Amino acid sequence: MLFAPAILAAHVVLWHAYRGEEERALEHVVKTWNQTHPDETVDAVAVPYDAYSQKLSAAIPRGNGPDLFIAAHERIGDWRASGLIQQVPESADDDGYLPETFTPLHDGGKLFALPLAFKSLALFYRRDQLAQPPDTTDELIAFARQKRGAGKYGFAYETADFFYHAAWLHGFGGKIFDDGIPRLDSPEAIRSVEFVLALDREHLVPGDATHVLIAQLFNEGNAAMTIAGPWFTGEIAPGVDFGVARLPIVSETGKRAAPLLSIESVFLAARAASSQAALRFAHFLTGADGARIRAIEGRQTVAARAVWDDPRVKDDPILGAFYRQLPDTIATPSVPAMALIWEPVQNALRKVLRGAATPAAALHDAQARIMASIHLLPTPVSPLPYAIALGVFCLVALIYLSRRAASRLGQARKQRAAYAYLAPAAISMAILVFVPFAVGASMSLYHHQAGRFTFIGLQNFISILSLREIPITDPLSFYFTLGVTILWTVANVTLHVILGVSLALLLRNPLLKLRGVYRVLLIIPWAVPNYITALIWKGMFHRQFGAINGLLSLFGIAPVSWFSHFATSFAANLATNVWLGFPFMMVVTLGALSRIPKELEEAAALDGASAWERLRHIILPLLRPALLPSVILGAVWTFNMFNIVFLVSGGEPDGATDILVSQAYRWAFVRGSRYGYAAAYAVLIFLVLVIWSALARRLSDKEAEA
Repeated sequence: MLFAPAILAAHVVLWHAYRGEEERALEHVVKTWNQTHPDETVDAVAVPYDAYSQKLSAAIPRGNGPDLFIAAHERIGDWRASGLIQQVPESADDDGYLPETFTPLHDGGKLFALPLAFKSLALFYRRDQLAQPPDTTDELIAFARQKRGAGKYGFAYETADFFYHAAWLHGFGGKIFDDGIPRLDSPEAIRSVEFVLALDREHLVPGDATHVLIAQLFNEGNAAMTIAGPWFTGEIAPGVDFGVARLPIVSETGKRAAPLLSIESVFLAARAASSQAALRFAHFLTGADGARIRAIEGRQTVAARAVWDDPRVKDDPILGAFYRQLPDTIATPSVPAMALIWEPVQNALRKVLRGAATPAAALHDAQARIMASIHLLPTPVSPLPYAIALGVFCLVALIYLSRRAASRLGQARKQRAAYAYLAPAAISMAILVFVPFAVGASMSLYHHQAGRFTFIGLQNFISILSLREIPITDPLSFYFTLGVTILWTVANVTLHVILGVSLALLLRNPLLKLRGVYRVLLIIPWAVPNYITALIWKGMFHRQFGAINGLLSLFGIAPVSWFSHFATSFAANLATNVWLGFPFMMVVTLGALSRIPKELEEAAALDGASAWERLRHIILPLLRPALLPSVILGAVWTFNMFNIVFLVSGGEPDGATDILVSQAYRWAFVRGSRYGYAAAYAVLIFLVLVIWSALARRLSDKEAEA
C-alpha cells in the first residue's frame, strides 16, 4: 500500500513548436500544474516546427508520440482519417470558449481538440503617417494614391499569397468551398482578383512583395499600412509607433474583409498512455487560469472567453485589435482537400499580377487543376502476383550469384583479408543506400491517402507515363518536365565548360598579373553555399527592387518581370546555376592544363601553328580525358539541382521551370501528400540517370580506347 501513489501516478508528454515568450508562458503553465498535481505531472517537449507534422505522423502510430500536442486546427480532417487523434469528450466547461474558436474543432459532429488561441490577419499602420486607419477600401485606396511615390507606398502586403488574398475573397462574397466542393472561379472570386490587379496596376502596392520586403518597407516608413498577423509585431523595429485595426470594409459589397482564422488547439493523441490525466491538463491549459498566463506573459490571443474581461488583456492595443477582428474571420477549412488549394490559386494570382492571364482565365485554370487533383483512390490490386514475380527474380539472382561465387570461391579465400576490409563499407552502403532505395521504390507501388498506404501496383507509373491525368503540354506533365530538365542540364553543363575552360586558359597566361588573387575570387561562387547564392540572385531578379532591373534602367530598358514567362524565368535559374558551376570546371581545367607539356605547344609554334590551331589540335584533345568525367559528374549534379530551381524561380511561371526532382517534391509535400506518386517520379529519375550513366560509360570507354 505504501507504493500505491507511485503506481497511480501519471506522466503526460506534451509536444509543441512554440518559441520565445509563447514557450516561456507555456512552461509557466506547466510548472503551475506540476506544483499542484504531483501525481499527474506534465513534460512539455519543444519540437522543431519544420519537422513537426512529420514527427507526429511517424511517432504516434508506433506508440512513441506524445499524449497531447499543440497544432493548428486545419489538419483535423487529415489527422482524424489517419487515426492520429482521439475524440475529446464535450463538457459543460466548453461554454467558456469563444464560439468562433470552438465550433471549427468539430468534424462530423464530434469534438477533436480544445482551443488554445486564435490567429488571423489584421491591419497594421504607422501612427506617424496615419492618424486613423481606413474603414473602407475606398478610403484605403484614396490614402494609397496620396502616398504613392518613388519606392513609397501607402499600403503594402504580399499580393500573390492566397493566405492574404483570402480576406478579399471573403470580403467580395466568395468562398473557398461550397457544399464541400472548391469554388475558386466564382464571379465573386474573380472580382476579388480584379480588385488586387487594380491595386497593382496603379502601383498602389509593391509588386512581387515578400515578407522580408514588407517588414523593411514598414520599418523604414516607406509603407504606411500592411496586412499581417500577430507574429509581425516581433519584426517591427524599436521606436516605430504603430497601431493595429480591423481590416476594412469592401466598398463594393459592404462586407468587411474576412481573413482566414487559424485556431491553435490541444489534440489528444491516439494511443495516449495517460488519456484522462492528459485531458485534465488540457482543460487547465485552455481554461481561464492557464489562458490568463498565456495571454499576459505569452501575448497570445487566447480562446478562453473569461480572460477577455481582464483589462490587462482586453485593453491591450494589439491583443484587443485581433479580438475585435475575430467576428470577421473565416475558419480555415479543415478538410483534406484544402491542401490542394494553395499552390494552384497562388500560381493564378502570380499569373494575373504579372500580366500572363486575366483573372477569369487564371482562376478557371486553377479550379480545373484543383478538381483534377481531387481524384478517386486508384483501384487496389492484389500484391500476390508482384510478390511471386519478386520471389522468382530473387531466386534467379540468388542462383546466378551462387554460381559466380562458387567459381571464384578459391580466389575469394586467398583475398579474404581484402574482403574483410571492404565489409564495413559494403554494410554501410547497404544500410544507407540500398535499403532506403528499396523502400522508396516499394512505395511507388502504393497510393497514400489519409495516412494509409494502399497497394496499387504499377498504376502510379501508368498514370505518369500515359498522361492519364495531365496533357503532355501541361507544365505538370512528366514529359514536359523531362524536356525542361534535359534543356536545363545541357544548357548549364555547356556554359560551365565554356566559361570554366575559357577562364582557366586566361589564368594560365604567365604574363597575367595577380593570377593567384583572380583564382581565389573566381572560386568564391563555388565555395558559398548554393542556397545562400540562390536567395541572393532571387533578390537581384526582383521586378521592382532587384539589381538586374536597376542596371537595365540605366540603359533605358524597362524593368523585366523575370518570373512571368518561361524564357526569362529559365534564364534567371540558368544564370544563377552557371555562376555556381563554372568554378568547378575552371579548377579541373587548371589542373589538367598544368600537366600538358609546354614543349608540345612550343614545337607547334615553331612549326607555324597559330594560337587557335594549338588550342584546337593540342590543348583541347589533351584536356578531353580530364574534362569528360567532370562533365558526366556535372550533368548528374545539374540534373538534380533542386535548390536553385526551388529557391530562385520556384517553378514559375505556373510550374513551367520545375525540373523532375522539384516536381517530385511538390507531388509529395504540396499536392495532397501523394507519396507513392512522388516515389514513382523518383524511380523514373533514377532510370533516366542509369541510362545516362550507361551512355557516359560507353563514351568514356571509347575515349580510353582512342
